[in-house]
Amino acid sequence: MIALKLAFRNLFGAGLRTWLNVSVLSFAFVVIVLYNGILDGWNKQAYNDTQEWAVGNGQLWHSAYDPYDPYCLQDAHATISDKLSTLIKAKQITPVLITQAAIFPQGRLQNILLKGIDPDQNIVKIPSAALKTSDSTITAVIGKRTAMSARLKKGDNILMRWRDKNGTFDAKEILIIDIFSANVPSIDNGQIWISLANLQKMTGMTNEATLFITSKQYSGADIENWKFKGLSFLMKDIDEVMKSKKGSSTIIYGLLLAIALLAIFDTQVLSVFKRQKEIGTYIALGMTRRSVINIFTIEGSAHSILAIILGSIYGIPLLAFLQTHGLPMPKNMDSYGLSIADKIIPVYSMGLIMSTILLVVISSTIVSYFPTRKISKMKPTDALKGKIQ
Repeated sequence: MIALKLAFRNLFGAGLRTWLNVSVLSFAFVVIVLYNGILDGWNKQAYNDTQEWAVGNGQLWHSAYDPYDPYCLQDAHATISDKLSTLIKAKQITPVLITQAAIFPQGRLQNILLKGIDPDQNIVKIPSAALKTSDSTITAVIGKRTAMSARLKKGDNILMRWRDKNGTFDAKEILIIDIFSANVPSIDNGQIWISLANLQKMTGMTNEATLFITSKQYSGADIENWKFKGLSFLMKDIDEVMKSKKGSSTIIYGLLLAIALLAIFDTQVLSVFKRQKEIGTYIALGMTRRSVINIFTIEGSAHSILAIILGSIYGIPLLAFLQTHGLPMPKNMDSYGLSIADKIIPVYSMGLIMSTILLVVISSTIVSYFPTRKISKMKPTDALKGKIQ
């Protein structure tokens, strides 16, 4: 307790030097929390949006299906068995049929993926209910990115060409009945969604599908030639991006923290050099060298405590403001092919805050300790005379 009182008394007595060190360290503390909060918020938003719009609670893939190989689509489909039909009726899965096609907006050729989905499904947020029609018109829904690249708007009729399962080309006009806005490019870029029944009829793939999107009620097991892909597999791309971002962020706030810790280190070296008579007095009065070292170490580590307090004073309002209003993202972020909203809402977990506090406190304590080891080699008589060892 005596060492703690002396340490804080000496710390406040240093005046401006102390508060400069505390200010730099508090800035590093707030930036670490903010940057990691943004990444965690982006990660959470990407997970939620991808799950709600694209993958549900997992997917059942045909054994030949590969989303990165468009040439597999000619063979990546199979008949929907009675067991799968039962699961569809129970709303545990919904089928999706995928084939290649081309559209001709304003006379231009544009290759797309044509996807058929059940208009009655409610597992993903794609507005499939708009695909219900009572006449022979083929209606379609597209995402805002496809609408922008093809220069289409709601109510447009567009010529579309496709091949059936025998390789025969056919063409017909389709009606763009709705344009949806989603943060998930994987169900938008270069894709057109129509009724599953229409696509099965157009391609001759009666009662067939390429994959099934599952709900939370599905058990997650393989079925015959259909391989279940869980969220850990389907979200792998997002996880890899987050890992790379976390790695790069370590460099950023590591540099900030290093600058602050270097200032504390220099302060401790200077203190030991200038306060040798004080150190000698402590030892002459009967204080052990270990106790004196503790005083100087506590002085250095106390910078982190003051930094956390100062950082909380201006950091809490700033972080709360960003969590309420979000951090706007540039419009061209869509071109990266990642699930990114118009603004990211940071997420500050208790684990993030506590780990950052421990990082700042422990690192500042370690940095403060090394310069004070010189005290253990000082002789009280020389220290009282102000002689440098």
